[in-house]
Amino acid sequence: MSAAPAAPASGPGPASVTGYDLVDPSDSRGSAPTTTTTPTTTTTTTPASLSVSEALKLARIALEQVTVTVIGEVSECSDKPGYKAIYFTLADEQSALPCLMWKNAFARTQLELRKGMLVEASGTFSLYAAKGRLNFEVKSLRLAGQGDLRLRVAALAARLEAEGLMDPTRKIPLPAFPQRIGLVTSPRGKAVHDVLRTLKRRYPQARVLFAGVPVEGAAAAAGLRDGIQATIAAGAEVVLLVRGGGSYEDLMPFNDEALARAIAAAPVPLVTGIGHEPDTTIADMVASVRASTPTAAAERVAPDTGELMRAVEATQSRLQKALPRLVERRQAHLEQTLSRLLAAGRATLAAAEATLGVLTAKLESLSPLAVLARGYALASDVEGHIVSRVDAVDLGARIDLRLADGSLICKVEDRLRHTEG
Repeated sequence: MSAAPAAPASGPGPASVTGYDLVDPSDSRGSAPTTTTTPTTTTTTTPASLSVSEALKLARIALEQVTVTVIGEVSECSDKPGYKAIYFTLADEQSALPCLMWKNAFARTQLELRKGMLVEASGTFSLYAAKGRLNFEVKSLRLAGQGDLRLRVAALAARLEAEGLMDPTRKIPLPAFPQRIGLVTSPRGKAVHDVLRTLKRRYPQARVLFAGVPVEGAAAAAGLRDGIQATIAAGAEVVLLVRGGGSYEDLMPFNDEALARAIAAAPVPLVTGIGHEPDTTIADMVASVRASTPTAAAERVAPDTGELMRAVEATQSRLQKALPRLVERRQAHLEQTLSRLLAAGRATLAAAEATLGVLTAKLESLSPLAVLARGYALASDVEGHIVSRVDAVDLGARIDLRLADGSLICKVEDRLRHTEG
């Protein structure tokens, strides 16, 4: 950088300045007297000294002519009510730069500064002469690098969440034993081999419907959507959407709005395994299940047949040990129940026999046969009608007199009526 001589500076110091040159501090000649030698005369010139105010003013004038753009990480931030500016510090591994930005200009950025945020600030340096403090007065501010991408992705995620695309109640549960598993990923990446190896090891009975698509670049999002639709059309009961690790920019196709809506509208569950554990995309948020890696995604949809067989064998062993004891307990319980039932039956039978005896005695006391046994007779006509009055039969008619041990056939020769009293 070069600079033209500045206008003369004046101040309360002992001398005035007529001009200046920027001197490289590493050049020791800049701080020593200049000596000119002639054959006959030697002249020594000493630079004029500056007051503190003059030096700071000179520095301020030079700094204000320079506009720079700085990228740094926010290490401190102060936004106090009543202040006209917001104050923050940008830092890198070696240095820290105090910054200020007028609040009306900061409000237009629509940013919320947080510690650790990477930003790009454009502005000029300012020097507060009273205390010799250097500040960077920021004119424009925006997120740097991934920061701007993350801001846009966060805004899209918030909008889709407000629409209900991330609601857990709309996510489809995974089938326990899928027969056809869709796989959408790059045919050349490491992820496809990890998934296929995991499925073969854990659940070789399943048929894999593979759609090889690009997972990076401008056409990746559309390819991912086509792959999902193709595997579902082929009969997939669940779809794996996976890729290996990469930078935030590499994962941007999985933050595509159209892809997110396709995942949410799919009639079968989708399981994502995108990047590594810390990586989370919008596709992860709307999928039925989010796994940390492609291998983990394969494990979520594939039951481990080896583990299932071991569980069955363990259950069978426990049953073989438990069944004899269970049979013994059941048998003992049945014997106790039978004993109680027999005892209760005998008691009930005895009570019933006693009741029957009482009722039998009552019936016998009321029976006509019992009356006949006491010497009485029962008269009936030839038609079997009971004769209870003397005028109920005619003279010469036959009647049957039933006694205790038989009957007498009698002929009515006369009728005698007994008077009462």
